[in-house]
Amino acid sequence: MSDSNSNDRFFFLTGLPGLEVVHAWLSIPLCAMYGASLAGNSLILWMVRSETLLDQPMYYFLSMLAVSDLGLSASTLPTMIIIYMLGLRQVAKGVCLAQLFFIHTFSIMESSVLLTMAFDRFVAISSPLCCDTILTNTQVASLEWAIVVRSIGLLIPAPIMLKKLPYCQNPLLSHSYCLYPDVMKLACADTHINSAYRLFVVLSTVGVDSVLIVLSYGLILQTVLSITSKAECLKALNTCVSHFCAMLLFYIPLIGLSMIHRFGKRTFPSILVLLSYLHFLTPPVLNPAVYTVKTKKICRMMLQLFRY
Repeated sequence: MSDSNSNDRFFFLTGLPGLEVVHAWLSIPLCAMYGASLAGNSLILWMVRSETLLDQPMYYFLSMLAVSDLGLSASTLPTMIIIYMLGLRQVAKGVCLAQLFFIHTFSIMESSVLLTMAFDRFVAISSPLCCDTILTNTQVASLEWAIVVRSIGLLIPAPIMLKKLPYCQNPLLSHSYCLYPDVMKLACADTHINSAYRLFVVLSTVGVDSVLIVLSYGLILQTVLSITSKAECLKALNTCVSHFCAMLLFYIPLIGLSMIHRFGKRTFPSILVLLSYLHFLTPPVLNPAVYTVKTKKICRMMLQLFRY
């Protein structure tokens, strides 16, 4: 009975399996990643807010992407740093459920933002003269609020459903942060409803978003190929490079993680953990760098900022 009560109160997180002796050293790059994510995304938000030249839908969506990345970093990296730096792996059940809520909420938010950015690129390329009338500031604000409501609304049931489950197995999670499927596997009760809910959320968010993004890029490619001037064609494609890189950073590790969960039963645990890190940690760090390098306005403003 005491073990069951203990399992209902606490979970134990996991670092990189087999590398426990160097966990303290691994905390250094993790802290650097957290600092880079905080600095890069905060700088993007500050520039979009303060510079009138960035008063366009593309940059509003970019600021929303920065908010999602900051949320992901704030949700995942603190517990990782505590594990690797201090060796503390125990996490209270309430804290764990709150963490998984925010991780999945910001992850869905990022997927939604990437979809709206794909739509923005399609409108900008197919109807460049009407872009401001199609995507007005009011419509952009409505889209941003819809993204927030969708992300939070779909995830509200997650911690409530998991809180009601009894946990009588070894309360050891597979990652350095709490994730919905990872916590659900520890329950010693029927989880068919939880699994169905998880499948519904995944299909209605990341599943739908990825299909619509592919469709948007198909229409973009069709529009670009109809342009007779090669220079104009390349210029149009160049405006999509930043978004395309951000999309690959988000979806490729996610697809790999899903494939391993589905088919790779004998995969080394460290590979699963590393793919999870790539999915949750690299986009917040690399997205600001990608947009700074590939977006001329942001690159020019960044150079002027550091020049002074």
